[in-house]
Amino acid sequence: MAKPIAIDLFSGCGGLTLGLKQAGFEVVAAIENEGLAVRTYKWNHPHVRVCASDIRKIRARTLMQALELKPGELDLLAGCPPCQGFSVLRTRNGAEQRRDKNNSLIGEMLRFARAFQPKAVMLENVPGLSDHWSFLKVCRGLRRLGYRVRWDVKDARHYGVPQRRKRLILVAGRGFEIPFAPESNTVKTVKQAIGRLAKAGKSRDKLHNLPENRSQKVVSLIKSIPRDGGSRTDLPRSRQLACHKRLDGFNDIYGRMAWNAPSPTMTSGCFNPSKGRFLHPRENRAITLREAALLQTFPGDYHFPVDGGKEAVALMIGNALPPVFIRRHATEIGKALKAAARKSGHAGRRN
Repeated sequence: MAKPIAIDLFSGCGGLTLGLKQAGFEVVAAIENEGLAVRTYKWNHPHVRVCASDIRKIRARTLMQALELKPGELDLLAGCPPCQGFSVLRTRNGAEQRRDKNNSLIGEMLRFARAFQPKAVMLENVPGLSDHWSFLKVCRGLRRLGYRVRWDVKDARHYGVPQRRKRLILVAGRGFEIPFAPESNTVKTVKQAIGRLAKAGKSRDKLHNLPENRSQKVVSLIKSIPRDGGSRTDLPRSRQLACHKRLDGFNDIYGRMAWNAPSPTMTSGCFNPSKGRFLHPRENRAITLREAALLQTFPGDYHFPVDGGKEAVALMIGNALPPVFIRRHATEIGKALKAAARKSGHAGRRN
């Protein structure tokens, strides 16, 4: 029997695609607009048709014809629209501000669903999306198309990801229910993810060898922070940087990860200890970008081009979907698709 087929909207560097492949799906197309992410995706997924364009300029029916698909033949439409606009920002008077020009991109999921009429839909995003009007509109639209919609906020650490990362996930089956993946009984740790890597700067991996550039004062501060979960707040005030003494909160800044616990959420600042608890548990440095990618559950040989600089690669890694998290939920979608096919008497799409 042929593999179920999927399309990855807003594919980024390919975390969602990788998770879908690991769950047994064949990803036949992806859409991504950012140049470096497109390069990274094509390197790691050379057999997928990539539409390197603004999704708003792509006609869904034109893509469907190019893929030689008819409405209803696509098994899964999946995507993670840009999420920065759904993070809560505070104005000077304390009001919440959620406006972003990309907020409307979530509506593209519904537009493609109307055209392709896929058997299943999966959407992943930040928890803050759950009470946004655009998300509620997508849920209503999918239900009107006959989908049984289910969504919840899940922590990736309960699904095999060595990282505390809360995400909203929506699954919808056209005429059938899709359950969420069961949670793991154990939690993977930082040590399990990165503890066996070669020494940073002396490996054969360019991503693991990118150097740091810090002042002697900051290097001295890092050396003084206690190993295995320590924080700058463990130091006497006389040893803290002047800017840190003025901070109220933000205690994770210049903090170390703990070996036997999940890491904090990987963000675009994951290589910079001034952005969060991104110091190595034992070594006097921030985690490398390879270590960040492993904490996101990318395999050790996943290629990230380094010619664009550390910031650009860190942005891709921080914005990526953890493949293992996607694999767990996509596996349940695959099971639900098979059960629905058996019930309806259809074996799925023809080759």
